[in-house]
Amino acid sequence: MIRLRTMRRWFTSVTVIAFGLAVLFSWSMIVSSKNSDDIKRLESHASPSNGKPYSMVKPTVTDLKEAADRIKELESRLQDLELRIPKRFPEVKFLTYKDRKRILITGGAGFVGSHLVDRLMMEGHEVIVVDNYFTGRKRNVEHWVGHENFELIHHDIVNPIFIEVDQIYHLASPASPPHYMYNPVKTIKTNTVGTINMLGLAKRVGARVLIASTSEVYGDPEVHPQPETYWGHVNPIGPRACYDEAKRVSETLAYSYNKQEKVEVRVARIFNTYGPRMHMNDGRVVSNFILQALTGDSITIYGSGEQTRSFQYVTDLVDGLIKLMNSNYSLPVNLGNPDEHTIKEFATIIHEMVGKKSTITHKDAMEDDPQRRKPDITRATTILGWTPVVPLEAGIKKTIQYFQGELQRSKHSERNLHEPSFYGFTSKADYEDL
Repeated sequence: MIRLRTMRRWFTSVTVIAFGLAVLFSWSMIVSSKNSDDIKRLESHASPSNGKPYSMVKPTVTDLKEAADRIKELESRLQDLELRIPKRFPEVKFLTYKDRKRILITGGAGFVGSHLVDRLMMEGHEVIVVDNYFTGRKRNVEHWVGHENFELIHHDIVNPIFIEVDQIYHLASPASPPHYMYNPVKTIKTNTVGTINMLGLAKRVGARVLIASTSEVYGDPEVHPQPETYWGHVNPIGPRACYDEAKRVSETLAYSYNKQEKVEVRVARIFNTYGPRMHMNDGRVVSNFILQALTGDSITIYGSGEQTRSFQYVTDLVDGLIKLMNSNYSLPVNLGNPDEHTIKEFATIIHEMVGKKSTITHKDAMEDDPQRRKPDITRATTILGWTPVVPLEAGIKKTIQYFQGELQRSKHSERNLHEPSFYGFTSKADYEDL
């Protein structure tokens, strides 16, 4: 896809240059074909100061301007033609009507959702993305726009939507503290009213729905690591409550619809995830540290830095979500990487990988910031056969490459887009190459 765009630019440039040369050549031929009488007549009007005829100068400027205008007009027409040229999409697997599913992804233009779109499209399914673009971006999925298996709908799931689907991945919700705290009431509505709408849709059309819950349902845990049987330790009126409690309610709604209406539900409790297409200003640890390191700013740690997190690469999460959706297991499942690091260790890793001269500074701890976070993934391993495989350093390097591309953009046409395969790892050799 990137090569095709490069070829288009070369074709446009060569065509414009050729047209410009043709115009100039034609004009010179016209001038040279004038008979000697006309030239003498023009010379008779020569300026007494420099000996050059006014009438010879003026037509030259006028004609060149006309040529430039024609070239601009041609460039515009070529751009219109480029838009009409069929897009070249990644080669997707072909599925017959019996195996191909119609899959709805709410929040599909967001960080995790767009990677899930890539995977399901490559597998040959029909994918419908619904997003209100609060944190999602069209650019995350624009490489699929126009494909016969893909549809993008600008819609807020707080309002009902009526479509026919087989599966629903309900990912819609701001997930970083600055974003979900920006409008706490809307965060609650998205995860309650929006969840009711998705469960109602699943009930009407007989679809299976996967609820993207979060490790935040465990709050600041008193049990370590956190198994799915742990009920959590959450402040119901703290600054993070709009997200924590809303996700707990969404789980309750899912199982209520399951018991009362027999809706097939799956619940994934997602732990810290990172990777390309993260929102650069989402305020989470990974994006903050990488952006600060790349720009030479101080890497900011809130609190002592001894609090721990477990980070999983986005393609590992996508694998887990698909396995859970297609499984026969309906209880909550943790999806995260049990490889635990302190925030201070993580800041040091990024600082060394970026290689800039940033310093590490400390600020006051955030209110209700969990001190320890590590998933018990026994269920995922034994029931789904899932375990994260991407090493932290390899995933961080991919993420840094993406952020560098974003920072280097200076105009809209510089898209920083890659084939879906760019973001994943297919073998151990891929990790070692990085």
